Amino acid sequence: MTLTDQTDPSPTDWLSLPQAARHLRIHPTTLRRWADNGDIPVMVTPGGHRRFATSALKRFIEARQQLRLTTGLEQIWADKALLQTRQGISSQQDEPWLAAFNEKDRELKRELGRRLMGIMLQYVALNHGGEALLLEAQRIGQMHAEQSLRIGQPLVDALQAMLFFRDTLVEVAIQMPVAARVRPETNLRLLRRINILLNSVQLAIAAAYDQSQR
Repeated sequence: MTLTDQTDPSPTDWLSLPQAARHLRIHPTTLRRWADNGDIPVMVTPGGHRRFATSALKRFIEARQQLRLTTGLEQIWADKALLQTRQGISSQQDEPWLAAFNEKDRELKRELGRRLMGIMLQYVALNHGGEALLLEAQRIGQMHAEQSLRIGQPLVDALQAMLFFRDTLVEVAIQMPVAARVRPETNLRLLRRINILLNSVQLAIAAAYDQSQR
């Protein structure tokens, strides 16, 4: 592949394969594979030698650092959210939305919560897309509604359970810039993804109740 976003770089702007590998602190074989796969821009000289623009290497390093930061952010958020949810549940035992369930039902709620959190973690790791994950989340919302309908729980209580979960996830995300030194724009993306997915879950719960009345 030939670099097309550089305008006649001077000779000092280009690094050989061994030089670029040392710059990235990786083995030359790894860099050769990345270049051949199109993961990093490369220019091939008439003699068949690979050359790497220093500006392209800089962008590549910045992108990988951002990816590590984003991945770390999501895992930190998930760990804190799960801990805070468990702590919060203990203070909600007598609330109607929780007290109505026996231990078997509560275990199902916990299992659905774990599944939803797993889907959530995958979804917030994406910058865009994830429609298949939204469909999975909606199905979990339907299962929550079906369980609540089975015991005759009113819609307001079924939604209250999800609102408790939602409030915890959002509160932890809001605290992230201070707790993990996260850039505001990165945290805003996290909050938006959380809201999109949880909106779909809550709408699925309401739709299931609506369907049961027909």
